[in-house]
Amino acid sequence: QVQLVESGGGLVQPGGSLKLSCAAHGFTFSNYWIHWVRQAPGKDLEWVSTINLDGSVKRYADAVKGRFTVSRDNAKNTLYLQMNSLKSEDTALYYCAREGPPNYGSRGQGTQVTVSS
Repeated sequence: QVQLVESGGGLVQPGGSLKLSCAAHGFTFSNYWIHWVRQAPGKDLEWVSTINLDGSVKRYADAVKGRFTVSRDNAKNTLYLQMNSLKSEDTALYYCAREGPPNYGSRGQGTQVTVSS
C-alpha cells in the first residue's frame, strides 16, 4: 500500500525557514521521481518542485526558485523541502506526490505551512 506522510509544517514569520519531510512507505522509493505540490485556500493545486531518482535533477516553480531546495535520502525513503525566505503567499497545504502531472496522485495527507507575522 502506497503511503506518503508529510511533516514539518507550522507557523513561521515572513522571512523565516521551515524544512518539510515526506516519508514514503509501501513502494520502492528510489524508483520514482517525486514531487512537492501545494494548495492554498480557494486555489488550485500548484506544482512546487520535482526531483529525479538519485537527486541529480531538481526542478522548481518560478515562484519558489532560489528560495526552496528539494532533496531526497533514498536510504531513508524520505523526501525533503527546505524552504527559506518564506513569504505570505507560500501559505498552503503542502503535499508530496508520487505521480506526476496533471493530477499528482498518490499524495499524502499534507502538512500546513502558514507564513504570517
